[in-house]
Amino acid sequence: MRALNVTAMKKLEIIVEGEQQGFVVDLLDRAGAGGYTILHNLSGKGTHGVHMGHLMFNDDSVLVMIVTAVSVDLVGPILEGLTPFFNKHMGVVFTSDIQVSRLVKMPSE
Repeated sequence: MRALNVTAMKKLEIIVEGEQQGFVVDLLDRAGAGGYTILHNLSGKGTHGVHMGHLMFNDDSVLVMIVTAVSVDLVGPILEGLTPFFNKHMGVVFTSDIQVSRLVKMPSE
């Protein structure tokens, strides 16, 4: 029988310009994040003004959000890696405490 296993983790929602997506994904991979989800064509308003979610020229010209769930010990290294990036580029990181549920195999299976 399979059961749901619940683990406390941190969710990072990283919003950057599409052309910067590769940097963030590479950083997450090098930091040891187990996976991520990328949402393209974001719309919204922030300190840099209004952003429309439609493609203007290509995927590089829109905002993307990279969402990942990581253990608490990975948050510090990821934020350290993003600090110099955000000193030069537009973007934001939201962090939140979450509970992640996954199906796990029981030892008898």
